[in-house]
Amino acid sequence: MKRSLRQHPATLAAASLLLALTASLAQAQGIYRIVGPDGRVTFSDKPPATSDKATALSADGRAESAAASALPYELQQLTRRYPVTLYSGDNCAPCDSGRALLNNRGIPFTERTVSTPQDTDALQKLNGDASIPVLTIGGQRLQGFMASDWAQYLDAAGYPKSSQLPANYRNPAPAPLVPPPPPIPATANGKQPAAAPNAVSPRAPTVTPDNPAGITF
Repeated sequence: MKRSLRQHPATLAAASLLLALTASLAQAQGIYRIVGPDGRVTFSDKPPATSDKATALSADGRAESAAASALPYELQQLTRRYPVTLYSGDNCAPCDSGRALLNNRGIPFTERTVSTPQDTDALQKLNGDASIPVLTIGGQRLQGFMASDWAQYLDAAGYPKSSQLPANYRNPAPAPLVPPPPPIPATANGKQPAAAPNAVSPRAPTVTPDNPAGITF
């Protein structure tokens, strides 16, 4: 179930899922904004080519790293091999259901919110579809929420069926898919900055019979 789109039925057996997940071990975690040699901008969850310019769109990478380090060893290994990311939005009941499933099962995950036109554009280019929710588990991408699908893929990746999280563990706070640009400093009351105290004002020209043009030096 997803907002305003068809459901995505599960058709793969657990063994096939595990093989597909294993094939994505080399995939890097995170979202990248990539500028190619021709200036074209794309978004991807895969590391860019060395000839491309890329910016990692991780709004709170330090918090995510700190959260991962607080996990038991087995879960640390799983989150490195098959990181789980939820793409969600406001007023999205399927998103809420998906988040609840992950939390109830004790799945460590990162949440990226899609609420601005920039977020929507990035998700469209990343996923080929701007509808939410989207769940990624390693290299696997699940469009829309269906509890049986999500559970099957999490099982195939090796995530425990019941929570093994420490009592004090908290997932990183949700962050925008595309971090907002830093604010531009504004002058007080919208006025131009005052002139420097030592600035010298130009003298008014002095017109005399000997200097009718008022030329000053």
